[in-house]
Amino acid sequence: MTASIPTTPSFRLDGRRALVTGAGRGIGAAMAAALAEAGAHVTLCARTTGEIEQGAEALRQAGHAADWLALDVTDIPTFAAAIAAAEPYGVFVNNAGTNRPKPFTEVPLEDFDHVMGLNVRAAFFAAQAVTRRMIAAGTSGSIVNISSQMGHVGSANRSLYCASKWAMEGFSKAMAIELAPHRIRVNTLCPTFIETPLTRPFFQNAAFRDSVLSKIKLGRLGTVEDLMGAVVFLASDASALMTGSSLIVDGGWTAE
Repeated sequence: MTASIPTTPSFRLDGRRALVTGAGRGIGAAMAAALAEAGAHVTLCARTTGEIEQGAEALRQAGHAADWLALDVTDIPTFAAAIAAAEPYGVFVNNAGTNRPKPFTEVPLEDFDHVMGLNVRAAFFAAQAVTRRMIAAGTSGSIVNISSQMGHVGSANRSLYCASKWAMEGFSKAMAIELAPHRIRVNTLCPTFIETPLTRPFFQNAAFRDSVLSKIKLGRLGTVEDLMGAVVFLASDASALMTGSSLIVDGGWTAE
């Protein structure tokens, strides 16, 4: 008698539609590429057309299925209307976000409203719009809210950013509980400091770079490639029993 061998659940996303916000550059663009390479039809979403149109075209030239949607996630009624009118998405990567680091005693009201408005308010209602459409269509799927290691620890000059990402961690767990009966999973992906064209100038400050590297036990900054496998895992059947959890890709920062 031959023993049966279990089959690894697929990491493929063939036949699924995926939406990525903040997809014009950096982490969002890399995540869109990862999902497309795994077989999903990917919609790149950002405020302005140029970068997402170029990104979608580059993916198509590589043989993948991609289009773009120029929307500002902070314009909540317009975003919701566009999603309601579109075919339902089975994967949503809720990536658009921002940061304005300052000492706690120097954070102005303008910065609070800006960061919380995008990282919490817009992210919350973007996820709501996508899941409403999924539920109406009877579509199961995966929501990946892009959080941060700073949603699990604190850090100097990041009280505002930490507040926004701890809030995201909280509403993600509540979403997971409510949406499980609809076969919609919700998890967060929590990177450490990732080197992108946008963040690279900050790391030219040797003291800042050294302070960051002293916390990352693997001794290097993250790259967008470090997140690509993680987002495919969370989007795919490989993580079919995972919901209400956080996948922390931080090089060991939060282990201490």
